[in-house]
Parts: sequence; structure tokens; C-alpha cells
Amino acid sequence: MQAHEIDYQIFGEEMQYVEIELDPQEIVVAEAGSFMMMDNGIQMETIFGDGSEQQGSGLFGKLLSAGKRVLTGESLFMTAYINQNYGKSKVSFAAPYPGKIVAIDLAQFGGRFICQKSSFLCAAKGVSVGIEFSKKLGRGLFGGEGFIMEKLEGDGMAFVHSGGTLAKRELAAGEILKVDTGCIVGFTKDVDYDIEFIGGIKNTFFGGEGMFFATLRGPGTVYVQSLPFSRLADRIIASAPRAGGSSREEGSILGGLGNLLDGDNSF
Repeated sequence: MQAHEIDYQIFGEEMQYVEIELDPQEIVVAEAGSFMMMDNGIQMETIFGDGSEQQGSGLFGKLLSAGKRVLTGESLFMTAYINQNYGKSKVSFAAPYPGKIVAIDLAQFGGRFICQKSSFLCAAKGVSVGIEFSKKLGRGLFGGEGFIMEKLEGDGMAFVHSGGTLAKRELAAGEILKVDTGCIVGFTKDVDYDIEFIGGIKNTFFGGEGMFFATLRGPGTVYVQSLPFSRLADRIIASAPRAGGSSREEGSILGGLGNLLDGDNSF
């Protein structure tokens, strides 16, 4: 299915949103919970899966498309936004946490892009959001993303979200980039992805960076994020109040005195 041709503009710095302009009867599909705002005349419709197989696929095709999303930890349903106006209309989708929204033109990437689970934000109608199984046991067991990643296929625009600051690397044939497993946002179809043991007793047990990192071998394009959501969540949990109402002491060696001086107290 040929994807709808959509125009877009990304706004913001740390907390971004993408504004998509739809011609009459054009459609964009998005993850539940990503909607921000839209013009009057755009109609919302809940669909199974990504909507790429809605026409002529039958019940089995729809269930198969939706079932793939369950394996990646996503909802059975997505939301389609249809422009029912006679002129152009706009709909916007917001990033779930601080970071950058990446616009992926699948036509320029050979029709396929592999990304981490939960990074997909929205896409033009016709883009297929499926699953990418790992063919290597080590990658599946220790790769941070498990056996399954998300696979975007088609010839249209798709948008994925990354945490923190985004780095884009163009890898030449045979060039290797080593990355923390949680920092991978996505990569093009020709990039070979594997897992490598860090090695060394001190590195393994005292390095604080885990036992494995990802190796990405070119040719292709790789997107890397500086702040994976899991790392952000760990920091928040570590700073959360402990049992009895106490929290990690922000005043370091000053202890409770530091808390009195930091301005975060309520009486």
C-alpha cells in the first residue's frame, strides 16, 4: 500500500511535538496517548494494528497485524486521524518525555527502518508497524531490547521519539560503532546489529555499565539517544522518598542541613 504524502513541522527543543498537515481525506495513524491537538473537521477512528492492512485483508489479516503489536508491548489498537475538511487541516502529536522527535522518510531508507520498542510516535497511513525478530541468541538474551524490536516498512513518513540529545551516525561499509544497548533509537535495514561482552572482571562487576554493549556494523545510518527512558526512570526511582518519608540527601555530606538549604522543603 502506497503511504499518504503528509507535510510536517517539528516544534520545541527539549519537549517537542510534531504538527502534521493533512490534505482532504489524508490519514495519519498514531500511538494511543500521543495526541496533542487538532483542527476542527479531523475525525478520529480507532483501528486494529497500524491500519496498513485495513482494506481487503479480512479479519485474519487485521488480527495478525494487531497481534504483532502486542509482541512489542504496544496496544492492540491505534488511532487514525482523517481530514474530513475541504481544505488542509493540522493535527499534532507530543513526545512522551524530554528528547527529540526523529522524522524518518522510509523511501530514502530502502523502505525499512528498525527501532526500539515504544519509540514509534506516528506515521502516514500505509506505513506498516511490525516486529523484527532477532536471529542471534546473544542479541535476544542480552541486547536490552530482547528478541523483538519494531520494524517500520513502507514508502511514507514515520516519526520516532528519542530521549535526551540525539546523535546521528553514518557508518561506512564495515565500520563498527559500539553503543550502550539502551541508547539505540534505530538503524537502517543494512546495519548489522549484535551484542559484545565487555570483558574484564573489574569492568563487569564494578564498571556500572552492564556486561554487554551493542555493536553496529555499517553500511547504514544509526540514531543514538543520550538518555534512554529506563535510565531516566532509574534516576527518578533512586531519588524518590524512601520508607518513612525520607529521600536521598541532596546536601551530600551536609545531610539534613543540606535539605534545609536547598529550597525544596515544605512546612
